[in-house]
Amino acid sequence: MNELFAAIAPAIQSLPATTCVSAARPLQIAFARSNRDSYELVETSRHSLEEELLQPANTIASAIINPFCIDPPNRAQIVLSEAVDRYGIKSVLGFRDAFDLITKSIRDSIEAAKKARAEWISAIAGGTNVQDIISGSFFTENGRTMRTADFMPRNPGVPTSRPNIELSGDGQASLAMIAHNADAQDQQTAFPYGAPSPSVEIDGAYCWDFRDPAQDPEDPSTWTWTRNSANICAWHLCFNEFGFGLDYKKALLPVIDLWKEEADICDEDVPLAGGGTEKRYQCNGWDTTENGPKSGLNAILATCDGHLVARGDGARILTVGKFRDSRTATLTDADIVGHNVQYGVLFEDECNRLVPKFTYPATNYTSCDTDFFEDTDAQIAAGRVLTMEGSYEWCHQWRQARRLGKRDWLRQRQEVKGSLDVRLSGINAVYARWVRLETPKRLPKLDGKLIENRRSIVALTKGGFTMDFIEHPEGIDDWNPATDEGQQPPVPLAVNASDIPTPVINLIQAKANGGSVYIRVVIIDPEDGSLTPVVRYRVADADGLGTPGAWVEQQNPNAEPSGGYIDLSTGNVPTDEVLDVQAAFIASNRRYSNWSVTETVTSTSDPTPPAALTSFTLTGSAPRLGNAGFAFSTGNDAHVRTVNIYRVPSGSAFDADTATLAGTRAVGPSASYAFTDGDTTRTNMLTNSGFDTDSDWAKGTGWTISGGKANKAAGTQSGLTQAPSFVAGTVYRLASTVSGYAAGTSRLRFTGTTTVNGAGRTANGSYIEKMTAAVGNNTFVVLGDASFAGSYDDVIMFAETGSCAPQGVWDYYALPLNGSGIEGPASGPLNVTII
Repeated sequence: MNELFAAIAPAIQSLPATTCVSAARPLQIAFARSNRDSYELVETSRHSLEEELLQPANTIASAIINPFCIDPPNRAQIVLSEAVDRYGIKSVLGFRDAFDLITKSIRDSIEAAKKARAEWISAIAGGTNVQDIISGSFFTENGRTMRTADFMPRNPGVPTSRPNIELSGDGQASLAMIAHNADAQDQQTAFPYGAPSPSVEIDGAYCWDFRDPAQDPEDPSTWTWTRNSANICAWHLCFNEFGFGLDYKKALLPVIDLWKEEADICDEDVPLAGGGTEKRYQCNGWDTTENGPKSGLNAILATCDGHLVARGDGARILTVGKFRDSRTATLTDADIVGHNVQYGVLFEDECNRLVPKFTYPATNYTSCDTDFFEDTDAQIAAGRVLTMEGSYEWCHQWRQARRLGKRDWLRQRQEVKGSLDVRLSGINAVYARWVRLETPKRLPKLDGKLIENRRSIVALTKGGFTMDFIEHPEGIDDWNPATDEGQQPPVPLAVNASDIPTPVINLIQAKANGGSVYIRVVIIDPEDGSLTPVVRYRVADADGLGTPGAWVEQQNPNAEPSGGYIDLSTGNVPTDEVLDVQAAFIASNRRYSNWSVTETVTSTSDPTPPAALTSFTLTGSAPRLGNAGFAFSTGNDAHVRTVNIYRVPSGSAFDADTATLAGTRAVGPSASYAFTDGDTTRTNMLTNSGFDTDSDWAKGTGWTISGGKANKAAGTQSGLTQAPSFVAGTVYRLASTVSGYAAGTSRLRFTGTTTVNGAGRTANGSYIEKMTAAVGNNTFVVLGDASFAGSYDDVIMFAETGSCAPQGVWDYYALPLNGSGIEGPASGPLNVTII
């Protein structure tokens, strides 16, 4: 792309320094979207006396590069045409024969920039003549004489925040920068390296987090920004306009529980050697449309050691790098028709050093190496170092790159690998990442061994499938931060215009202290005692709408270096909040360095999870009319603060993120509590519903009441009736038990003007259902057709209210939490049938 800039540069060489020059940038795969269709002009003093970032309202549709502000247009057409011919940009833009359209877009962008600047100047200075203000001439507005110096700072200020760039709503964005000459005495300080090069940091595409019930895959406005590798992979497969375009209903929904499991693993906390944690697998990256969607997919999978397969029905199954028996299949002698196993490493495949590479924000997002993995004995035997690289370019955390590198290193060192020809009977193993072999006859050396499925393809001539495999390395999931983490990659000092280096954060950690929290920040020692380190923080979401709070700054003048690091701390910070944290240096002349890359941390005031409840039981007895009651007790635990009661469908796995929250109780240690889910005012509208006596029911032909049941003999269709008070349009919940069934069909029914029928019953069992009363209903009927022979018992009817617990069979769980929302062990399930 730099060569392309150089090719186009002649078109703008004659432009004045004050002309808007729009910086070209590639279209990003993981780029943020917005519904806004306007531009925003943001003032900052990062590089000069005055810089603005301009977002035009509309850009060229594909926008691989954004138009330059050029004059004259014909010259630009010539230069762009040469660039197209030389670099093949026409294959992406498709504009070879449409330069008139490009020219119009360029002119529109120029006019939009001029208009925006005029509005900005008018708002700040009350002026209307852009050229007068730019040149520093005096001008008059509403009787006031003004000049540039009246509204422009004389010296570069310290930037207080990074500017936000509003996007046009089409998934693409432009970046423009206007830099003005400083006064002669300040020019070298403001621009020590000439005109600054614009760059941006973005929060990329919003993704559907399928674990969040509040997010709708059909409504992108409900999605959130994420670094979770599994969520981003799902987005790239189904929702990214430059991705694979799969139908999420076929690719994700049939196996959505498997995707949720992988996303949860990506979000697991991994301990760090210096204290604190980071997420197991995170993904940050971008790509251009010059590459196909597979390029982005491979980069995403590399960030989580991912294994992705396409099932025959179109579903995609992702398995990230963490062994589980639940993702393991079995192959037997009968499933394998052929094999090719290699017990050793070929010379051309030998590797005795692996160097993990990742993208490092601390070095302006360049590719960096972490500490490598090597086998010195193998190097001596081979007589040389045989190096391979582990490419994790969409990984921004050096510790994560080390974890990924270790997994690849252990695989690379495995000597047992090969391929298996698998029958169709082994199709489940084809879709699994890990396979256990039960092959005492065909492969006795591998009998009982665990192998990793690296790739499987259809091969009908070889029995069904061919599977490439490698023996699963022992200890691949083991991770000891003290020995495995390695050292942080070195970061060259990056100085700002005042020649002050930018701090590099090594570790950030929230430290609880008696209910309050402070932030510990460890930075690399710049080896310059004249610099005072300073830390600042802000609440990342101050209003619940994503708006960050104000920065709170704290200097650490007495911080002493130790072992190449400086350990800093803040005062007490807001508890149980997500905080943005940055560091900077202050020189003796009170000038600031640039602020470091923003890190985020949660200020957890109580990191200790509460103990399990000492009891959790049902209260009351069946039948439970629209409610369920519970009692529970807490132990002698100072950390427990609340208990949440959840319900899930009977037999379903419990996950607090997806289960229905029935209610919350504030609690204390060593105490007992009661909780009711639903409406306790509901009563049965039917009299003698248990048929304890032969009364209150009108019996049709063949019906008798005896033995605590209503019994019907076959022969005539007839009913057993009562006349409760109905309200048309009201939903009534009903329950009944059928026993002694011999033949025919029975059902519950409302009659009177309009007949409302319940479901037909043709077997013994306890049944629950709902029926809505119609106009004129005045009779409740237990109806049996002419063939029905059987008995009814425990017939219930009551009016449903909005506060009733949902009808059904449920498992209830109780989950204790501490004051920071840290969960303890869940109690349950308690199985409840709610009528």
